Amino acid sequence: MASNTPLGERLLRRKPVATLIAESEGGDALPAGAPEEGGRSGIHLRRTIGLWQLSSIGIGATVGTGIFFVLSSAVPEAGPAVILSFVLAAVTAGLTALCYAEMASAIPASGSSYSYAYATLGEGVAFGVGVCLLLEYGVSASAIAVSWSEYLNKFLDLAFGVQIPAALSASPGSGGYLNLPAVILVALICLLLVRGVSESAKVNATMVAIKIFILLLFIAIGVTGFHSGNLSPFMPLGMGGVQLAASSIFFSFIGLDAVSTAGEEVKNPRRTLPLAIIISLVVVTLLYIGVAIAALGAQPWKQFDGQEAGLAQILQDITGQSWPAMMFALGAIISIFSVTLVVIYGQTRILYSMGRDGMLPKKFAELSPRTGTPVWNTLVVGVAVGALAAFVPLDILTDLTSLGTLVAFSVVSVGVIVLRRTQPDLPRGFKVPGYPVTPILSVGFCAYLIYGLDPKVYLFAAVTLVLAAAVYFGYSIKHSKLNTQERESDLAEVG
Repeated sequence: MASNTPLGERLLRRKPVATLIAESEGGDALPAGAPEEGGRSGIHLRRTIGLWQLSSIGIGATVGTGIFFVLSSAVPEAGPAVILSFVLAAVTAGLTALCYAEMASAIPASGSSYSYAYATLGEGVAFGVGVCLLLEYGVSASAIAVSWSEYLNKFLDLAFGVQIPAALSASPGSGGYLNLPAVILVALICLLLVRGVSESAKVNATMVAIKIFILLLFIAIGVTGFHSGNLSPFMPLGMGGVQLAASSIFFSFIGLDAVSTAGEEVKNPRRTLPLAIIISLVVVTLLYIGVAIAALGAQPWKQFDGQEAGLAQILQDITGQSWPAMMFALGAIISIFSVTLVVIYGQTRILYSMGRDGMLPKKFAELSPRTGTPVWNTLVVGVAVGALAAFVPLDILTDLTSLGTLVAFSVVSVGVIVLRRTQPDLPRGFKVPGYPVTPILSVGFCAYLIYGLDPKVYLFAAVTLVLAAAVYFGYSIKHSKLNTQERESDLAEVG
C-alpha cells in the first residue's frame, strides 16, 4: 500500500532530531545476515574515538589532498597567488566549520551533512546531499590513491633505482593499463577498516603525526631555497585565476565533513566533535599556507604544471641530494595512505546511515557482530573506489567533487539557521558565534566558489542529479523508514 501523503510533503518530511540522537545512543543496525525487517538488533557502532584520534581524522582526510595531489594542478590556474586561493578556501571552510561544530554537537550522529539535512531540510534534500557526499568521498579517495602511486614510484626510484612500469602504475587515460598500486592501497585500507574503527583510528593518528613532521621538514628545507623572484608576477592570471584555483582545491577540505561522519563512534561527542573540527581546520590551514609559500618560493610557478611527486622533486632540486626527497616521498606514501583511509571510512559511514534510514538497501546498514563494522558496505566501497583509481582519469571529477563539497557545506550552514528556529532549546555543546551572520556568510562564500568552477562541471552535476532522482523516486521514497511509518499510520486509520 502506498502512502497517502502528497508527494510534496514526502519530499519535505524530516527525520526527528530525537530519533537521530536515539539511534546514535543505541544503534539501529542489522546484524550481518539478518532479514531486512529485523528491527533493532542491539548491535551498534562503538564509541572508541577520543579527541586526538578524531582530530587526526580531520587532519588526515585534509592534509595531503591539497598538498600532495592538488598543488600541481592549482598553481597553473592562479600562479603564485594560489596562496590567496588557499586563504579563500580556508576562510570559506572556517565559516562552515563553525556551523559544522554546532550541528555536530547538537546531532552527534553518523552521516554528517546528510543526517543534518534530513533533520532540517527534508528527505529530498537529504538524499541529494547524500549522493553529493558519496560522489565527493568516492572520487576524492580515488584521486588520492592515484597520487600514491606517483610518490611510491619516486621513492622506489630514489631508494633502489627502479620504478613500477607505467602500464601498471597509470590509468588507461594516462598512458597505462591499470593503476595497480592504487588498487593495492584501497585493498589494504578496506582490510584495516573491516578489522575495526579503533584500530583504524590509532593507525591513522600515528600516520598523521608522521605527516605533520614531514611537512614541517619540507617547509624548513624549502625556505632555504626561497627566491622572492619566483613570486613575481604574483597574480599573473588575475582574480579569476585565484577564484578558479580556490574552487578546484576546495574538495581538499573534505576532512571537516569526515570528522562529523564519526559522530556515533566518538567519546563525549557534544564536546569532542566541535573541538576536533576547529583543531583540524587550524592545523590544516597553517600547514597548507606554509607549504604553498615554501614551494612557490623554491620553484617557478610554471614548473608545477603536470609535475608528478612535485614536492619531493623540489627538495631534490634545492639540496642537490636524493635523501631529503626520498624521505619526503616515504612520508607522502604514509600520508596519502592516511588520507585515503579516512575518506573511505567517511564514505562507509554515510552509506551506513542511508541504509539505516531505508534510503538505500538495508544491506548497507549491516554490522559485523564481532567487530561492529559495516563489512559488506566497506567491501562495496573498496571495489568502487579501486575501480575508479585503477581505470579512470580523474581531472574533471575533482572539480565535481569540489561542487559536492560546497553544496554539502552550504546545506549544513542553512541547517544551523533552520534548527535554531525550529528547535531553539535543543542542547548544543557549541554555538556558532556571530549568528546569523556567520552561516549566511558561509553560504555566500560557498556560492562564490561554486560560481568559479569549470562550466563543464555543471553538466556532470546535472547528469548526477538525474541519476540520483531516478534512484530516489524508483526506490528510496518508497522504502525510507519515514514512508514505512506513514503507511503503518494509514493502515491503522483504515483499521
